[in-house]
Amino acid sequence: MPADPCLQRWWPPAALLSLLLLVALLGGCRGAETPIYTTQFVAFDAAVDLSIVGLTKAVAQQAARDLERDLIELDQATHAWKPGPMVRVNELLASGRPFAAPPVLLPLIRQGQDLAARTGHLFNPAIGHLIDLWGFNTANPECRPPPADAAIARLVAAAPSMADLYLDGIMLGSDNPAVKLDFDGIAAGYALDLAVSTLRARGIRNAAIGIGGNVRVIGSRAGRPWRIPIRRASGSAVLGTLGIGGDASLFTAGTYRRNFIHDGRLYHNIIDPRSGRPASGFKAVTVLHRGDAATAQAAANALMVAGPMRWAALADALGLDAVLLVDADDTLHMTPTMAAELELLDHHHAVQITDPAGLPEDDSATVPASHPAPRAEVSADTVPTLVPVLVPPVLAWARPPGR
Repeated sequence: MPADPCLQRWWPPAALLSLLLLVALLGGCRGAETPIYTTQFVAFDAAVDLSIVGLTKAVAQQAARDLERDLIELDQATHAWKPGPMVRVNELLASGRPFAAPPVLLPLIRQGQDLAARTGHLFNPAIGHLIDLWGFNTANPECRPPPADAAIARLVAAAPSMADLYLDGIMLGSDNPAVKLDFDGIAAGYALDLAVSTLRARGIRNAAIGIGGNVRVIGSRAGRPWRIPIRRASGSAVLGTLGIGGDASLFTAGTYRRNFIHDGRLYHNIIDPRSGRPASGFKAVTVLHRGDAATAQAAANALMVAGPMRWAALADALGLDAVLLVDADDTLHMTPTMAAELELLDHHHAVQITDPAGLPEDDSATVPASHPAPRAEVSADTVPTLVPVLVPPVLAWARPPGR
């Protein structure tokens, strides 16, 4: 009997890292003079950990309940394959006619266009058909043979990108039927940014919120930095910790998150839009960004795609000074700032320090141009045929405080 190619399927231990983050957020709060309220709920297919500093328990609980409802509704609105506004938008994009996009999605689409351009389209939320082709349009991908080379080549030749979207007010359209939006590479960061805006609107200045172990913090933890764990490239344990404060985001992209193993080879969901295949060269990339979480998440994914030859040039172009990358040989590549701030707990790795800003111009790889390559003509056989549907009603995304 032939060996089962799927026997060695590996499941990412996301709950473990969320537990470690929760423990880190809780650590040291017992007996503290400043109250720290910590809770956990589920959204975006992951555990959401929230810590609020300096409020009474009743006020913090109400803020947490409101935030939980907001994030669950945002998750439903942005989900790429469960019925909702994003699925409807993709059906309408395939029709080739402009339509009124749901207001809830407009800021996400605009930010996605901006981040795609800034990363030279290595972060590309328009390749949803490639994601589907690989079977990653599910939380738990099934073991399966890789797609046929010809099917991948057709979608790569169609060159779908965020530059193919035309947005005029609330009217959205595209002349490239190969475009299908999937904001999995930015949705969690976008949600964290909206959560921080909501907390600030309530007068909260010190808090930490994480989704699946990725975090945005504001202020401090009762006068001390927030101590955040960074997972190993395998996703199974902690590589090290960072103490961060002020306004900062920490995101890791890695091969561990959504994947399947076939014939002993791991295939993950971070697809290189240039090849149509899972990015190679790095097992994981961690970005510490002094600011919004959406940028940190998009940058981590783009650096995974850039690979060992191009990551430094891209990091420099994005103004990133704190980056950690784990290559295929488990060597740790770090910028000087990351090396100075990271407290390594696992010392069984070779370490290489690279300053992207200090590389001679002729020694660094060229950052991809901030526009996609010309695409081939798209035929009806390139993408699935979709039945045109009616324009959805405009969705409201406004709720008075304290609902």
